[in-house]
Amino acid sequence: MWARNPTISDDQLDLIHSLLRRGEKRALIAERAGVCTRTVYRIQVRLGGVPRPAAAEYDSRYLSEDERREIARLHDLGWSVRGIARHLRRAPSTISRELLRNRDPKSGHYLPHRAHTQAWIRQRRPKCSKIAANPRLRAWVRYLLKQRLSPEQIAGRLRVLFPDDESMRISHETIYQSLFVYPRGELTRELKAELRSGRTTRRPRGQRGPRTRGIKDAVSIHERPDEVEGRLIPGHHEGDLIKGSLASNSAVGTIVERHSGFVTLIHLPDGWAADKVAAAVSAEMSQLPKWFAKTLTWDRGSEMARHKDITAATGIDVYFADPYSPQQRPSNENTNGLLREYMPKGTDLSVHTHDDLQAIAKQLNDRPRKRLGFYTPAEVFAKLLADNQTAGVATAP
Repeated sequence: MWARNPTISDDQLDLIHSLLRRGEKRALIAERAGVCTRTVYRIQVRLGGVPRPAAAEYDSRYLSEDERREIARLHDLGWSVRGIARHLRRAPSTISRELLRNRDPKSGHYLPHRAHTQAWIRQRRPKCSKIAANPRLRAWVRYLLKQRLSPEQIAGRLRVLFPDDESMRISHETIYQSLFVYPRGELTRELKAELRSGRTTRRPRGQRGPRTRGIKDAVSIHERPDEVEGRLIPGHHEGDLIKGSLASNSAVGTIVERHSGFVTLIHLPDGWAADKVAAAVSAEMSQLPKWFAKTLTWDRGSEMARHKDITAATGIDVYFADPYSPQQRPSNENTNGLLREYMPKGTDLSVHTHDDLQAIAKQLNDRPRKRLGFYTPAEVFAKLLADNQTAGVATAP
């Protein structure tokens, strides 16, 4: 337990924790609790940005806060230790130790809230975490963090890499605590910068707003084949542009295959006019096997005004999401967020060469995904390719 400012009362600390759990802003919390915003910030940081849930308790064999309140009430009424024990269905020794151990040293009275806090502190006794006790595991976690994998991806990937080694198991929550929660910090501070969010504390994600425009002869997403929805059949893609600074008029096309998560990046060095986009998309998608390039779902941006040219050149059917519905292209939206690590908003994207984009796409395709059982899109695509080649040989005359 961290040492707090002695001028903050238990009631103030409880109020601060309660408001942090509700997601209130620090300025409002400071005003209501009667402290400065810096104090609230220090408390939030030491909790790693994630306060203890209000209902969190240890195992039921330990006394709960409600039981401690009942002990205090009955003790003040003059009940005996055995009488309180029978009422709570606890051992008399449990009640006796509780009253002796958790009396207030100044007043001598049993105070349930203070008793519960002290019990929580004792149960959080310092102990070595799994990362601190296992140098090999710690080295792998550090390595994968530097590869820009999220803690959840690291936890899942370690199961794939070491399927028979129980010592290489770790939860993503343990990794987060080792990064953020005082006084652990087994993973050094600079590794926080390797997280995709780049944040020093944990907090809920924001949401990106979509940009949509009308487009002629657009075929609605609702006319797509039913097989697209389940992600079970490969060959169905989602696409969009990420745009650079206004002065540069630059953009990069992003296409993601729904089944495998395989990413294809489109080089657009001369802008994102409809004819240029159609030509670039056609050139990249023509390199994919026919069974892996069946449909493409895009938003309603004007860059896809020549979508019929893409269909004519590649045989891919192009569909368009509803206006203001980025959730209809979830794989692509997620990928665009990841790409902003490499190509930040407001920058000139024309500086990225075709080879640069291929290198970025390779990194994304080598990143394990939870929904793929922590295999990578590249591994899934390679397996699909091998299976289709085998099937082709088997059916050949």
